Amino acid sequence: DLYQHIDPEQVGNTMRMLVSDMAGRASVELKARELGIDLGGDRELVGRIVERVKERERRGYTYEAADASFALLLRAEAGAGPVPYFRIESWRMIAEGLPDGTHANGATVKLRVGGRRVISTAEGRGPVDALDNALREALGRFYPELAVFELVDYRVRILQGAHGTGSPARVLVTTSDGTVRWSTVGVGDNVVAASWQALQDAVTYGLLRRGVPPADEDRRPGPAAPFPQTALVTAS
Repeated sequence: DLYQHIDPEQVGNTMRMLVSDMAGRASVELKARELGIDLGGDRELVGRIVERVKERERRGYTYEAADASFALLLRAEAGAGPVPYFRIESWRMIAEGLPDGTHANGATVKLRVGGRRVISTAEGRGPVDALDNALREALGRFYPELAVFELVDYRVRILQGAHGTGSPARVLVTTSDGTVRWSTVGVGDNVVAASWQALQDAVTYGLLRRGVPPADEDRRPGPAAPFPQTALVTAS
């Protein structure tokens, strides 16, 4: 409150706690509470999360505008582990320049979902769109909730620009289900790899937030704890 000259709600806004490599224990606990995640006052856990955030931000990640990825990090550090909605075997994308100056983009993903091996190939307007379409096609038969998910914002920043076109990249993706938006981050040796990370987090968080259970081997739902519906995450 010391940093706010008025109550944000008076002008239609809400207060958001930002988490960065400068964050301390109090910031992490407040952010977790804002996201509806109870850390139980565990000082050792909070300290581990602080160090994890600092380590990842040194590698180029940022959580100031990627609350959904931070919520997944909190869940993992708290011992819940990754939600087994799907497991990646491999992915591949191809961008082809055509004689008329247009481009064709295709992607193939190989996943394990509920004990089943799924291979999906899709095209898109660009490499990231093709990967997004292939991932949705592979998962859609198991998780029809994905039909309302839409990528509404996409941002790229090149890290360590001295390496030129070989520089690693950070990607921020914002996804919407028509009611709520959430943002995720990915960092990779190239733009496509970073985008793939952010897309995976976006799908995982969206399903978890809705309380969708992971598919089992017979596509019957298994148990999963959703994020509270109060955890509304928007891009800054």
